[in-house]
Amino acid sequence: MLKLKQVHTQISGLHIIHDVSLEIKRGEFVALLGNNGAGKTTLFRTIAGVLKPGSGAVEFNGIPIYQMPVHKIVDLGLVLCPQGRQLFPQLSVQKNLMMGAYPLRKDKMRIQKNLDRVYELFPVLKERSHQQAGTFSGGEQQMLAIARALMSEPQMLLLDEPSVGLAPLIVQQMADVISNINHEMDTTIFLSEQNANMALNITDRGYVLESGACVLEGECQQLKNDEMVRKAYIGA
Repeated sequence: MLKLKQVHTQISGLHIIHDVSLEIKRGEFVALLGNNGAGKTTLFRTIAGVLKPGSGAVEFNGIPIYQMPVHKIVDLGLVLCPQGRQLFPQLSVQKNLMMGAYPLRKDKMRIQKNLDRVYELFPVLKERSHQQAGTFSGGEQQMLAIARALMSEPQMLLLDEPSVGLAPLIVQQMADVISNINHEMDTTIFLSEQNANMALNITDRGYVLESGACVLEGECQQLKNDEMVRKAYIGA
């Protein structure tokens, strides 16, 4: 479904992503592990079209997308839920969600169906649909960010650091919801996380990114048992 071939990305002359190649199949739930500054966000922004690779290729469902504008990539079904949530704080919950539905703006029935779906997934959003997003807690804002991404009916969802700044109990709730999105909604998920323990408990397999390069990949149980991963990311 997603294929990267020897991708290199630079920002302001700095070489951030180095020769990254990876593949994700339809229906998979894959983790991207790495410490702060490893290049995870830059890689996700490259996949989503926000940044253009200096060399290499990105394909989605066999279509080269690395030179496409972001909105065209979203139209194909590949959607980024960014780190930091990037909500519209002065707008209501429902207006933030409608921003996510922009690709379907001419199909009111599908928009309403998706709105009902995300409200079922996150009941607190329905209860407070007219409240300004900026008044929400961090966990509630993350729920809204994910719900907004789901409004465009993604085939594949890039989730960038959804657990950052959240209390442990909220992190577990978020993990359960993300798993449900993958299993019940048939949405392929690529999850970027510093919280390796949480990520490896819910995903199928993963990649480890260090200094912008993939240094390890494997099934989640294999990565959890890897000495380097345990020392660097799990703390055991």
